Amino acid sequence: MFRPDIPPDGGMLFVWPAAQQSDMWMENTLCSLDIVFIGEDHRIQSVIENTVPESLARLSSHAPVVATLELQGGITAKLGISVGDVVNAPIFDKKKL
Repeated sequence: MFRPDIPPDGGMLFVWPAAQQSDMWMENTLCSLDIVFIGEDHRIQSVIENTVPESLARLSSHAPVVATLELQGGITAKLGISVGDVVNAPIFDKKKL
């Protein structure tokens, strides 16, 4: 929140204590994001690209996920990140998901 931009190699990973529907919004978020929802198998379940800064619209996974990753707006298309891709992160090795 309140960041004017996100670097191409930066972001924020939210790891939930249990699989749950993830609902995000852009209030007080000053830059566009790509929001990546990660399932229990660590595969991307859905991606919302180029969110609208400061919008109060609910951005939902529409299904249980174990993590939500916020990235720079447009970076998923630029890097070819898509539904079905596997997400590897050290936190997934440490936590039984």
